Amino acid sequence: MADVFKALADPSRRHLLDRLNARNGQSLRELSEGLDMARQSVSKHLAILEAANLVTTIRHGREKLHYLNVAPINEIAERWIDRFDQERVRTLADLKRALEETPMEKPQFVYTTYIRTTPERLWQALTEPSFTRRWWQVTFQTDWVVGSPMTWDNNGIVIADPEQIVLEFCPYRRLAYTWHTFTPELKERLGDEIFAQLSRERRSRVVFDIEPLGETVKLTVVHDDFEPGSTAATMVRNGWPIFLSSLKTLLETGEPLASTRTGGLTAR
Repeated sequence: MADVFKALADPSRRHLLDRLNARNGQSLRELSEGLDMARQSVSKHLAILEAANLVTTIRHGREKLHYLNVAPINEIAERWIDRFDQERVRTLADLKRALEETPMEKPQFVYTTYIRTTPERLWQALTEPSFTRRWWQVTFQTDWVVGSPMTWDNNGIVIADPEQIVLEFCPYRRLAYTWHTFTPELKERLGDEIFAQLSRERRSRVVFDIEPLGETVKLTVVHDDFEPGSTAATMVRNGWPIFLSSLKTLLETGEPLASTRTGGLTAR
């Protein structure tokens, strides 16, 4: 947490976050344009922000793209803001909006968190029903073979479709699958208007990358391939930070966040 406050103390680094707030997913070249500092200085500031986990990076072809990461902001909220029962502060709203404004040709949701656990334990939490039910209220029926279908069960709503499939399955390192179908069973929960919008959109995908770092594990979640102006994109961007915070809390304390114990697939 000290690294976060130290990173935010410098006005140049806050300005770089402002630029990402205005447009997420920028390269070093794009972030350096129009600034009164050398690109090398910009690179050093970005390295500090990345070390503080306020910025996460994704390779896109030959470019390294920079994204705001809401994980440390969520931790600040859980530690202090929620304790004093305050409303969501403007910073959180701004960071959320920045994630929603990511250009369509780039990953649309990128979230990095560090969890005091092992890759094996995290893998269990992402794949085994006894774990996924606790932090996400979702379980999967699948043999986890690449190309195999996945049946989702969310609090008794069973979602089956042959295009819900496993894309990648590399134990303790990488997991990817297509997102669930918005079936008629979800209409009552979502409402007619939102359900109609979601039913017209193409299927998205989610990728979990796991990297061991000493006594912690770095988890990066990328959710992309949405329609332009996607309703599903907004929903998962609202939902993932909550559920991933619950995953982290479960693995570190043995209990998920109370707010997700009766939750669903996404937050609206």
